[in-house]
Amino acid sequence: MKGQRKTMSNMVNVYFFGKKYEVPGDKTIMTAMEYAGYSLTRGCGCRHGFCGACATIYRIKGDNTLKTCLACQKQVEDGMYVASIPFFPTDKRTYSMDEIKPTQQIMMELYPEIYSCIGCNACTKACTQDLNVMQYIAYAQRGELEKCAEESFDCVSCGCCSVRCPAEISHPMVGLLARRLTGKYLAPETEHLKVRVEEINKGQYDELIEQVMQKPITEMKELYNTREIEK
Repeated sequence: MKGQRKTMSNMVNVYFFGKKYEVPGDKTIMTAMEYAGYSLTRGCGCRHGFCGACATIYRIKGDNTLKTCLACQKQVEDGMYVASIPFFPTDKRTYSMDEIKPTQQIMMELYPEIYSCIGCNACTKACTQDLNVMQYIAYAQRGELEKCAEESFDCVSCGCCSVRCPAEISHPMVGLLARRLTGKYLAPETEHLKVRVEEINKGQYDELIEQVMQKPITEMKELYNTREIEK
C-alpha cells in the first residue's frame, strides 16, 4: 500500500491535444502518451535516441511561452499542454552534388532566405540539441561552409528551429548542404574509408553482419560498449 501511495503521489496532470490525463511524473512525453492510451505509429522514430522524429510543441499552464522539445527526451511536467504535428516545416531544394560547387553563390542560389535573417535567435533557443543555429546560418551567409558544417554537425533535422523562424529559413537543410559540400569538396580524402567501402561492396562483411544479426540484444549491447574506437 505504501508503494502504491508513493506512485500515486508522483502523478501529474498533462493535456494531450487538449484532453486532460493523469500520468506518472517520471515518464517522458512519449511514454506518458502511451500510458494515457495513445498508440504511436508516427513521430516516434528511434524512441530513445536523437533521430529528431518526435519534435513536439508544449507550454506550461499559466505560462504563455511556447516551447519545443523531443518527446522521447522531455519529461512531463504538471500542467503541461502538448501538441504534435506530422512534421515540422523544412524546405529541401533539389540539386546534384556533382554539379554544384562549394561557393557562397550556391547558398544564395539555393537558400536565399538565409539573408532575410533578422538575428532574433529564436532558432537557437528552439534547438533541441542546444546548437548555435543562428551562428551556423551566419557562416552560411558568408560562404564559410566548413565552419557551418562543424557548427551544425549534431543537427538531427527535427525542424524545431524552422518552426520558430520569422524568415522561414530551413536551417537543417542549410546545414546539411554545408556538410555535404564540405565532405565532397573541402575535407581531405580519407583513404581507409575508400578501402572499407570497397570491402563492403565485395561482400567481405556479409557473413559477419549475419552473425551479428542473430545475437541477443544483451550481447549486442556488450559488443557496442566494448568496441574499439579508432583514434
